[in-house]
Amino acid sequence: MTINLHDPIQIGTVQLKNRLIMAPMQQNQGTPDSYATDYHVKFYSERAEHVSLIIIESTVVSANGRLFPDDIGIYTEQHTLPLRRIVDAVHAKGTPIFIQLTHAGRKAWPAVTKKPIAPSAIAYDGEYVLPQTMTQADINEVIEQFRMAARRSRQAGFDGIELHAAHGHLLHQFLSPLSNRRSDAYGGSLENRVRLIQEVLGAIRTEVGINYPVQLRVSASDFADGGLTPAEVALALTYLESELDAVHVSSGGLVPAAPLATPEGYQTPYAAVIKQYVKIPVIAVGNIRTRAFANFILADEMADMIAIGRPLLENAKFGEKMLSLA
Repeated sequence: MTINLHDPIQIGTVQLKNRLIMAPMQQNQGTPDSYATDYHVKFYSERAEHVSLIIIESTVVSANGRLFPDDIGIYTEQHTLPLRRIVDAVHAKGTPIFIQLTHAGRKAWPAVTKKPIAPSAIAYDGEYVLPQTMTQADINEVIEQFRMAARRSRQAGFDGIELHAAHGHLLHQFLSPLSNRRSDAYGGSLENRVRLIQEVLGAIRTEVGINYPVQLRVSASDFADGGLTPAEVALALTYLESELDAVHVSSGGLVPAAPLATPEGYQTPYAAVIKQYVKIPVIAVGNIRTRAFANFILADEMADMIAIGRPLLENAKFGEKMLSLA
C-alpha cells in the first residue's frame, strides 16, 4: 500500500490525523524575560487546524542558554502558564502540540548571556563570546535543567517533547567533532560525543515515563570538512533510538557555513539515509512545498512525515493548501 500525506501515523502514543507537521520556527516575540505572549497564542492557533502536529519554536531550558533577547523559555515555574495558553489554543483546534527544548551553548546571544558554556572553548564566530569549557558540574546542571523543563512541559499540557540537537545548539555542539575537542568521557569517539544527549534523554524519561512522546531534532550535515555527515548522525542515533519515538532531520547551523544550494527537498536525502538505520518514524523538512513532492517522499519511503516551516510563516492556511492541491 502506497503511503501518502493524508494517511494517519503515530509518534509514540500520540495519534496524528495526517503526515503534515508544522516545523519549529523562531518568532522573536518573547518578552525580555523569555515569556510567551498573546502573539504566540494567535500565531500557533491560526496554523493548527489542518496540520497534524504543531512543534513550537526553540524554548530554552536555562537563562544561561538563551538564543536571543526575545526568545521564549521554560526555565522557571512562572514560564509555564503563558505556554499553557498556547497549548490550550492549539488543542481547541483538535491538534496535538510538542515543545522544542533547547540550550544554546556557545550560540547563546551575548546581549543576554555573558558567560556562555560549551563542550570546548571555541567561539561560533566573531559576534559571539568565547564560551567557557563545561566542567562535570556544568554538565550535571544542564542535565537537570532539561529534566525540570520536561516536567514543566508536561505540566503545561504539551503532548510531547522535541529535544533540539541541531542547528549548532549545545547538544549539537557535543555531537560534532568540530566543536567538541574534549578528551574526557564526553569527547573523542562518537560513543562519547553522543553521551550528553543520552544522559539528557534519560533524565527526561525519569520525568515523563516511557509513554510520553520524545523525539530528537538533528543536523545531519555540518557542511564543513571534518564535521558531521548523514551516516555518522545515523550511527549516533543507533545509540539513542531506544529512548526516542521519532527523529526530525535538518542540517547545518554549527559553523557559519551553508549548503551550496537549497532546491526543493534539499534535506530529504539526509532523512533517507537516517531512515535506513532506524526503526522509529523519520520527519523530513526543508523546502517541501507541494503535495505531489511530499507524497513522492512518503511513497518512496525516504521519510514517514513531512514538516513545513517557511510556507506557514507566509500563509497561515498553507497546510490546507498543501493537503488539497498538487
